[in-house]
Amino acid sequence: LSFQHKIGILYCKAGQSTEEEMYNNETAGPAFEEFLDLLGQRVRLKGFSKYRAQLDNKTDSTGTHSLYTTYKDFELMFHVSTLLPYMPNNRQQLLRKRHIGNDIVTIVFQEPGALPFTPKNIRSHFQHVFVIVKVHNPCTENVCYSVGVSRSKDVPPFGPPIPKGVTFPKSAVFRDFLLAKVINAENAAHKSEKFRAMATRTRQEYLKDLAENFVTTATVDTSAKFSFITLGAKKKERVKPRKDAHLFSIGAIMWHVVARDFGQSADIECLLGISNEFIMLIEKDSKNVVFNCSCRDVIGWTSGLVSIKVFYERGECILLSSVDNCSEDIREIVQRLVIVTRGCETVEMTLRRNGLGQLGFHVNFEGIVADVEPFGFAWKAGLRQGSRLVEICKVAVATLTHEQMIDLLRTSVTVKVVIIHPHEDGSPR
Repeated sequence: LSFQHKIGILYCKAGQSTEEEMYNNETAGPAFEEFLDLLGQRVRLKGFSKYRAQLDNKTDSTGTHSLYTTYKDFELMFHVSTLLPYMPNNRQQLLRKRHIGNDIVTIVFQEPGALPFTPKNIRSHFQHVFVIVKVHNPCTENVCYSVGVSRSKDVPPFGPPIPKGVTFPKSAVFRDFLLAKVINAENAAHKSEKFRAMATRTRQEYLKDLAENFVTTATVDTSAKFSFITLGAKKKERVKPRKDAHLFSIGAIMWHVVARDFGQSADIECLLGISNEFIMLIEKDSKNVVFNCSCRDVIGWTSGLVSIKVFYERGECILLSSVDNCSEDIREIVQRLVIVTRGCETVEMTLRRNGLGQLGFHVNFEGIVADVEPFGFAWKAGLRQGSRLVEICKVAVATLTHEQMIDLLRTSVTVKVVIIHPHEDGSPR
């Protein structure tokens, strides 16, 4: 998994639709500037020490400034067409195309009056996903954006889903939605057949290089006896081993578990492996990997005596049970997750309504609590800004659209939620 992404941004004015027209827009208009200010911060390239996405940070050959931001654990550098060098005598604008044309994901920003976008107007072998952002009522209090996606046919679908017919007001929620969309777009593109073949070919070349250039024919004489008597003149005291020392291992630790396959309504015997980087489930009979994710993506867990539900990314989960009802295995798994992830135990709470029938908090499209009415019922129950809802009335939030989420909270007589508390600094897990 890469936590650094380079994203292209093309600027499309009213009446424009072709690649050449977009590349030849020398400067940004007010609507585009407003959008860029929402998306990230302008950075001076000379001396810039963070992720620069092949931009020149020494001689200004790729422009003086660029657009950079962070989202959760990710760094994003944007190749903005109007911030890259403009060449008046070159209609192809090769200096701009050299960067944007090699980006897997490109945002196409359309001003009011721009002609419909079609990927057929773009000549590139690398641009696999286009996220089209159209602005409405720019530079006013009513500014909002509509979003569409065009992807190559072998790129699988990716979230978060775009609500049908919805326009997004200019807000931090829209920014987070768009950044999540472009990161997921690049990850999805890497699953396409073209990128899979390229990755396989690269690995084969690395292995070939190792086999041909880093193998020795020298043999080690195993019959020679080595004396360690002189290595320690003073006898060391026996050190008492630390309890559960193995749980701090860098490599993977394995447990025999039963995983619930919700799609097939069946239980599968698996080996659960947790290293300091990844969590993996391997089906015992077929030896196939049936699940894997980065430890950085784990946000929390609900542990019982002989089972555990592990939540990751936007609240998706896996349900695991110990074999032979061994509670010690679940205790060890929880302790290992505490060590290698930044997640925490979930909390279940029942929420009451006030006299107006309101719950006293707002939630965004990812299930994250945006604000809580101070000293209301939700506040007193322990709900705080930055908390993440993962279940509402026993329904997984990851399976709901924002509208369904709101509807469930609004219409349920008794509202029971499972939440994951935010980090100590208030940021969501």
